[in-house]
Amino acid sequence: MARLQRTLSLGSVVLFGIAYMTPIIVLGTFGILAQSTAGMVPAAYLAALVAMFFTAMSYGRMAAAFPVAGSAYSYVRKAISPKLGFIAGWAVLLDYLFLPMAIWLIGAAYLASAFPSIPQWIWVLAFIGITSAINIVGLKLANGINALLMLVQFLVLIAFVALCVHYIGGDASTPLWSIKPFFNGDMQMPLIMSGAAIACYSFLGFDAVSTLTEETRDPRRTIPRAIMLITLIGGLIFVGVSYFVQIAHPSFQFDSVDSAAYEIARNIGGDLFVSIFLVGLIVGQFASGLSAQASGSRLLFAMGRDGVLPKSFFGTLHARFGTPVNSILLCAVVALLALKLDVTTSTSFINFGAFLAFSLVNLSVIFHYWIAGEKKGPRELVLFLIFPFIGLVADLWLMVSLDHLAVYLGLSWLAIGVVYLAVLTGGFRRQPPEMDFQEAT
Repeated sequence: MARLQRTLSLGSVVLFGIAYMTPIIVLGTFGILAQSTAGMVPAAYLAALVAMFFTAMSYGRMAAAFPVAGSAYSYVRKAISPKLGFIAGWAVLLDYLFLPMAIWLIGAAYLASAFPSIPQWIWVLAFIGITSAINIVGLKLANGINALLMLVQFLVLIAFVALCVHYIGGDASTPLWSIKPFFNGDMQMPLIMSGAAIACYSFLGFDAVSTLTEETRDPRRTIPRAIMLITLIGGLIFVGVSYFVQIAHPSFQFDSVDSAAYEIARNIGGDLFVSIFLVGLIVGQFASGLSAQASGSRLLFAMGRDGVLPKSFFGTLHARFGTPVNSILLCAVVALLALKLDVTTSTSFINFGAFLAFSLVNLSVIFHYWIAGEKKGPRELVLFLIFPFIGLVADLWLMVSLDHLAVYLGLSWLAIGVVYLAVLTGGFRRQPPEMDFQEAT
């Protein structure tokens, strides 16, 4: 049987993970975070980083125990039960299916601010149409172009922070270093947690490197370390960038909350920098949306091929292009919801699925290492019970802190999954089909 070559080092895997997270998203969602936290975006990112730190530890533990693709689905299936594993996979499917919608909605909001004479829905349809056409044909961006897009993102981020520092330096009454964005007398913890629940959107994808298991040298050690490094590096980027942007623009009032960074870019860098910033953001969003739709459609195809979803619709490839056209078009149709949703609700909705999957992975550590484990000393108590329990509680707290509409939509999605599982398993009497992620990734 043909196998992939194990050529990827720790650095290569970490770079993949950071690229998957799309660092420039910290600017794309700054406005909705500033409004939801009453001007304390860095505090929200710091709270999100703490929660994600414990969850990343759990992902690392499970990646070491089961170095296979499939991430949350595989971990929960193997550690707890196949049926609960299906629910974890269903939660992950929510992310994959609706993530392109949120990505394109953010890009459309910024283009609508730049070109107010053109309605936002036109930009949404343009994103959906162009990206879907590219994915149907099967054209893939080369590694060199992906690296170039990452470079553009980082250069824009560095320029944005540098201009924020310059802008702050021009106001003698505003100190460059202040604890206020993290802690002040007016802060309200429910608002911070509500913001942290949205901020976790920026962390989505830290676990995506588990799909590189077959191509990574010493995956039992490399993948867990990579997951932790990606979470910490990404978190520090988000906290650091949001800190300087918050100092430069302490107010949480914007002309358009969905495209607040566009307004801030004009204030700190003028019209020329606004154009540069917009290009960087749209390039990042386009590349991210292209990848998200491709990944989502491949997951739907894999579920159809393995009988988890109807095979006649999802498990087929286009005769000419060899791509899962039905799945790609379904992602496009789902993305039309962007015409009715705002950025806050769409990102929160996606986070519901992520928090559910994260919670189940934390629970998997407890089941695999503590309940089923033979050794239960003080070290094991901390690593395999206390830490994952903290991650579990943090994820559930963030889940209930989401926008109410997003929670209702998320619970509806979960209910549909439970009903479908009942149908798939004959009233829960048999085990659901097992997905082969090794072929899907």
